[in-house]
Amino acid sequence: MESIRRLIRRYLRAEIAIAVTLAIVGVLILAKPSSLYLWLKAFHIIAVIAWMAGMLYLPRLFVYHCDAEPGSRQSETFKVMERRLLTVIINPAMVAVWALGLWLAWEGDLHKAHWLQAKFLLVIALSALHGFCVRWVGDFAHDRNQHSEKFYRIINEIPTVLMIGIVLLAVLKPF
Repeated sequence: MESIRRLIRRYLRAEIAIAVTLAIVGVLILAKPSSLYLWLKAFHIIAVIAWMAGMLYLPRLFVYHCDAEPGSRQSETFKVMERRLLTVIINPAMVAVWALGLWLAWEGDLHKAHWLQAKFLLVIALSALHGFCVRWVGDFAHDRNQHSEKFYRIINEIPTVLMIGIVLLAVLKPF
């Protein structure tokens, strides 16, 4: 029964966050400020920062979680931390990044730019890693982790490499 209550609270928080975000975007659309594109870009950057912070921290939690004995108090604490980081920060931020990024590409008529297409591929790769992280949070939650500390240390570097590529493409627009 308690797990059902937690699940309901989690979905309620997610729905509230989505509603607040949609309300802000709705107000911006209705107000049609001349700087709408800049507002969207600012929110996109904020969402990117939140997503990257989570994607850089979650694999680090996995590294430490590997050392915790399954079922121990420490392991249970890591489970809570991983689940909350994923559901409260990383998932909503990724959705915002995608929604705002696609909107910006459309509004700025950038979808044909080759630098953006390359950036898009790196964001797809980061999203795929996000999907693996969702799986690994579930594995840890059910004490079924199959990977070593070293594996997660290597995984922890992938978001950094992807972020560097994404930022360089967005700023330099090399092609």
